[in-house]
Amino acid sequence: MSAPLRIGIVCHPTYGGSGVVASELAITLAELGHRVHLFSHAVPPRLARASQPIEVHVAQGIPYPLFESPPHDLAITSRILDVHRSERLDIVHAHYAIPHAVSALVAREAARWARNEPTPRVITTVHGTDITLVGNDPSYAPLTQYALSASDAVTSVSFDLAQRTAANFVDTPACGIEVIPNFVDLDEFQPQPRRPGPPTAVHVSNFRRVKRVPFLVEAFGDALREIDARLVLVGDGPDQDEARRIARARGFCERITFLGMRDALPELLAPADVFCLASAEESFGLSALEAMACGVPVLATRVGGVAEVIDDGATGVLVPADDRTAYTRALVKLLSDRERARSMGDAARAAAASRFERRAVVARYVALYQRVLQRPALGPGMTPDC
Repeated sequence: MSAPLRIGIVCHPTYGGSGVVASELAITLAELGHRVHLFSHAVPPRLARASQPIEVHVAQGIPYPLFESPPHDLAITSRILDVHRSERLDIVHAHYAIPHAVSALVAREAARWARNEPTPRVITTVHGTDITLVGNDPSYAPLTQYALSASDAVTSVSFDLAQRTAANFVDTPACGIEVIPNFVDLDEFQPQPRRPGPPTAVHVSNFRRVKRVPFLVEAFGDALREIDARLVLVGDGPDQDEARRIARARGFCERITFLGMRDALPELLAPADVFCLASAEESFGLSALEAMACGVPVLATRVGGVAEVIDDGATGVLVPADDRTAYTRALVKLLSDRERARSMGDAARAAAASRFERRAVVARYVALYQRVLQRPALGPGMTPDC
């Protein structure tokens, strides 16, 4: 191994994909011997139970009457700069263009302005809504364009997202957008024996509108006309009340369990017969990959980068996004034929191991860090020299 790097990682402290991937990246980099600092406005759940020597910097903006909400992003920027002055960070890896890449870039420019010394290189990883939703909003599009153009390198978690990023923000770095997929810890996410009783479907999300949990609950209710089954919903968010209302109105509350926010996902995923994803938009589908690693096949809508993760007919089933009848029919088939579901789950586990294994994917990030460090540092108005 080459000399250890000093790496800063900036992320949201969430149960969602970007926060999980950033946390697992930090854990793996620390296991490999790199010195890792993680910056966020709260401790990410996956790091709260990690034993690796990662320095976690919780930076929160101070409450002040002029601020409608504490400016956490500025506090994170300041903390990155402070750590760089003492540690001389080689890399600052920002997960999400807005706001984290902007925070990293401001810290980089502040370091350059303050002292005539090496500045950290900034890597930006786009995860989805920072491009498809937030980044495209006219309020943020110019700043997103700057964040992508000024970064030393940009990565995307799927080819689909990379294509949309390049289409929406044409002045991306000259080196292009490198696709490095999300990954999974195969030691943590493992198959377990199925529990006795009716077949079970499971879903994990933040219950935002894009995840379409009410659509899933409606389809599950339709499936109950043909098969006795259970649905376990993990997570919380704006659409939970609507999902509960549908279950009450249609009279199958006793068939659904709302578990709320949980972090012990392997124990919740592995006993299921099928994992359900019904999103209107999905750049990758990390929770689906974690289910695959547990040997659980995935039923999902064919949107975004999902088809890059799930092999339709082999590791799961993909259906058109707005076809509830097709979704219900596929759900009934998977839940009623447990042998077929188990066979697809075995293939899903094999696919996760061959394409998305944690250390193999993290090695690609480390290789990118080393390539970027070999290039000349970017100055104002410069773009990467490939």
